[in-house]
Amino acid sequence: MSFHSMWAELLPVGRSSASGGYRRYAWTGADADCRTWFQEQAEARGLTYETDRNGNQWAWLGDPAAGNAVVTGSHLDSVPDGGAFDGPLGVVSAFAALDELRGRGARPTRPLGIVNFGDEEGARFGLACVGSRLTAGALTVEQAHRLTDGDGVTLPQAMESAGYDPDTLGPDPERLARIGAFVELHVEQGRALDLSGDRIGIASAIWPHGRWRFDFRGEANHAGTTRLADRHDPMLSYAETVLAARREAELTGAVATFGKIGVEPNGVNAIPSLVRGWLDSRAADQASLDTVVTGIEKAAREYAAAHGVGLDVVRESFTPVVEFDHALRDELARILGTRTELKAPVLGTGAGHDAGILSDRIPTAMLFVRNPTGVSHSPAEYAAEDDCVAGVNALADVLEGLACT
Repeated sequence: MSFHSMWAELLPVGRSSASGGYRRYAWTGADADCRTWFQEQAEARGLTYETDRNGNQWAWLGDPAAGNAVVTGSHLDSVPDGGAFDGPLGVVSAFAALDELRGRGARPTRPLGIVNFGDEEGARFGLACVGSRLTAGALTVEQAHRLTDGDGVTLPQAMESAGYDPDTLGPDPERLARIGAFVELHVEQGRALDLSGDRIGIASAIWPHGRWRFDFRGEANHAGTTRLADRHDPMLSYAETVLAARREAELTGAVATFGKIGVEPNGVNAIPSLVRGWLDSRAADQASLDTVVTGIEKAAREYAAAHGVGLDVVRESFTPVVEFDHALRDELARILGTRTELKAPVLGTGAGHDAGILSDRIPTAMLFVRNPTGVSHSPAEYAAEDDCVAGVNALADVLEGLACT
């Protein structure tokens, strides 16, 4: 099956007719359909299919027990109303690259694997890269069991409802020990390649990033009868903090975004008692990230005090800077430089990935495919067909160079 036919088959799964975006949340019906698609692709190619203890899906050419395997893949879940390319491009390209290798008559001397990591985006339970974090031991079983979605459903309950056993959750060091290299292909979530005129890039590092929850606690009251001077309105403090985040990010050369909000009692004619906002912030280095987040929290506390509002700030997740394996990165550059006429510039990224989570345990690297708009986590996310094909061929070249004679 070609890249184009696989892409067309997967495209409708989990797509909202209202927004045109994707709602492929972990352990839901759309997620199950994606998992079925993955299994069918594996079986159609005669690959050995398995699901690991954390719900990640694997397809193998050769025996992974032989060790030193080369693995590629990404994820199939999405952010709310996300785009088609973030994650799925890497999985579809992995199967297409394997087809290309077979067409070339290449003979693997190392096991080849394709993986779909579960719940990478964290859209349902609020923590990104759950599948890879569990596998790498970066998320404990106790922490995983405490994850809860907006309806109060825990991760174990969601897994059980989807037909998976949550009692198996936990680190999987034996599996990781069998992998000699993991290469993740991903659509670029920015415009660096578009600006340089290159189709393919190689990742250097992932910026340090985290999520912080700001709870502004005020006093609920009537919107029509309460004097402005008598109000303790947490929405004002929150709104001023959103503006402060933009200002601090510009001063520091970082990015900072309040993209999610919860309001109580959430009535049109009621002053809120609670406004809960989630901050996502990322920077090129740890010092810059610390500076921007400290500045935002300082401003938030000043605004809250001015309006007679309480404030709690909780760091919900954090990932330090990830430097991809230099030897593997250089080998990718050598392979692509030898086998193709494509330039593959090395560039950093502010987006987190499963490859970043695994980098502490195994050698990892990433390939980026040009995104002409730079838009991601949106239905407008896009990569041109010829660039996607170039990505497949580049990935095939890399797999051949790493794992074949």
